[in-house]
Amino acid sequence: MSIHEGHRRRVKQEFFRGGLEHFSDLRALELLLFYSRMQGDVNPLAHTLLDTFGSLAGVLDADPDRLLEVPGIGENTAILLKLVPAMGSKYLSCRTSTDTMISSPQEMRNLFTPYFFASTNERFYLAALDGKHKLLGVRKISEGIPTATDVTTRQVVEAALALNATVVILAHNHLSGIATPSDADLQSTAYLQGFLAKMGITLFDHVILVDDDMVSLRENHYL
Repeated sequence: MSIHEGHRRRVKQEFFRGGLEHFSDLRALELLLFYSRMQGDVNPLAHTLLDTFGSLAGVLDADPDRLLEVPGIGENTAILLKLVPAMGSKYLSCRTSTDTMISSPQEMRNLFTPYFFASTNERFYLAALDGKHKLLGVRKISEGIPTATDVTTRQVVEAALALNATVVILAHNHLSGIATPSDADLQSTAYLQGFLAKMGITLFDHVILVDDDMVSLRENHYL
């Protein structure tokens, strides 16, 4: 057994025993790279990625084209790195049951947080509920550039009707680090509330998420 094979076996066994809790970013990235670089020392490549993108989160959030510019990164490795946050988001959203009842801020936070996991752009979602606030489904309305997303009334109404919603909750994220609603957020929410009402659909809330924070427009008396 070569020195590199021995190192790989030790890192894998360490993960099996205790997960990633005590892993450094470098060691965690090495473990991941084992599965796209099947032989040899991946430590230098892990160092290069962290130096280039600043952190493990920066590596996983990096644009695929930028990843491919790093010497030693091929298509398989780029796909693997992008698959990790995408799979995490998919896993979290799959844990949400459509039998769930949604009405409290905490329930809304639990529902929507997975959909914004590892997002580097603003995203806008609609949750459709029946008259008893049972969740019927969640639809992405749009995803935009890092500072803005364009949402049209038609997109919102089409999603609500497609899911047979009686009640809807809207959600989007701010990348600024501040969950406080902007004037544009308040104006668009008021317009959508009025338009949906004409369709017999109640806009119950519009929530804004930032990392571990969430602001409910309903709870703050904007709705």
